[in-house]
Amino acid sequence: MYRVIGPTRTRTLRVLWALEELDQPYDHVGAMPHAEEVVAFNPAGKVPVLVVGGVPITDSLAIMTYLADKHGRLTFPAGTLERARQDSLTQFINDEFDQILWTAARHSFILPEDRRVPAVKDSLKWEFARSQERLVTRMAEDGPFLMGETMTIADIVLTHCLGWAISAKFPVEEPRLRDYAEAMRARPAYKRASQD
Repeated sequence: MYRVIGPTRTRTLRVLWALEELDQPYDHVGAMPHAEEVVAFNPAGKVPVLVVGGVPITDSLAIMTYLADKHGRLTFPAGTLERARQDSLTQFINDEFDQILWTAARHSFILPEDRRVPAVKDSLKWEFARSQERLVTRMAEDGPFLMGETMTIADIVLTHCLGWAISAKFPVEEPRLRDYAEAMRARPAYKRASQD
C-alpha cells in the first residue's frame, strides 16, 4: 500500500486524486509541511511525499508520473508523440499556472513580511489570464480532457491549479476552462480525494 504524506489542501491533493483514479489503496497522513512526519522522509520539509516500500518520492509531478507509468493509466507510453504532447502540456501548466499561483502565495503569506511585494500580484493576474488564453488553443476539440478522450496527469495538475486560482481570487476568465474545471471537480475520484 502507498503512503501519502501531506494535507489535502496542498499539492498532495493531486497525488490522492491520481491514486483514486488509479483505484489504488493508500494510507494518508495529513501532516503539515516541515512536520516531523514529513522531515523524516524529506529533509526539505515539503509535501507531498509518497512512500513506497520505505522509499520516499517527492514533488507531485514526479509522484504522479511514477504512479501513472507504473499502473499504465493517466499517461501515454514513454517514447510516443502523445507522451511528448502530454509532457509539454504538463510542463506548460506547471510553468504558467502553478508557478504564478505559487509566487502569489509566497508574496501573500509564505515569505517573511518584510520580503513580500503584494503589488506583484497585479502582474501575476495579468500573466495568469494570458496563460489561460494560450492553453485553450492547445486543448483538444474532442473529448472532455485536455488531450481528448484520455485523462492524463496534466488534467489533474490543471484542475488543481484552477481550484487554487479560484481560492486565491485569480479569475478563471476563459469559459471553456471554467466548464472544464467544473466537470473535472465533479468526478467521483476527485470528490473522494478531496474528502480524505
